[in-house]
Amino acid sequence: MEEETEEELRTRTERKVKKAAQLLLFRRHRIPGVKGWELKKALGDNYMEVIGVLNSTLDRFGMEVKRISEGGGTGIDKGEGEEKTERDRFMIVLKSHLIEKASGARIDDVAMLSATLAYIISKQGKAPRKAVEDFLSDKFPKRRVYFALDRYLKQGYLGEDDKVLYIGWRTRAEVDRKTLLDLILAS
Repeated sequence: MEEETEEELRTRTERKVKKAAQLLLFRRHRIPGVKGWELKKALGDNYMEVIGVLNSTLDRFGMEVKRISEGGGTGIDKGEGEEKTERDRFMIVLKSHLIEKASGARIDDVAMLSATLAYIISKQGKAPRKAVEDFLSDKFPKRRVYFALDRYLKQGYLGEDDKVLYIGWRTRAEVDRKTLLDLILAS
């Protein structure tokens, strides 16, 4: 059996990094990103190393691979259990904040989402839907509040369980909650 040359190893790693980028950038499911087990199946057992190489490449473009666990954690940690890593979702996000005009969202929709997230965070991460609706309807028309909350649920910014709203997977991936609260408290 021949030893793999350095050139062959580099070529194989490049192929795996390209494959990982394709999996992570192009949406195949309703929810963006890829589960860890899908990456393992496509890239092999050393998929976390491939993600690390991809991360260093994406860094030049102001993006990063973010891991979102079902339990609410984010980031890529080396010491995690393999089984837990396979259940986590990996997605590519921007490192810096998106400018307002590039987001494509209306300012009042962003305000409603920000207020909703701040309210839920202030209630230790969970709040009854009725309480959130009442809170938002003080400033926004009720009709818009109902549509907006349903949209945030579909988009993954919020989750709902037995009429209780909580922070969704997309908020954990895209929103810097500390900065959001700092901006709200500063105003």
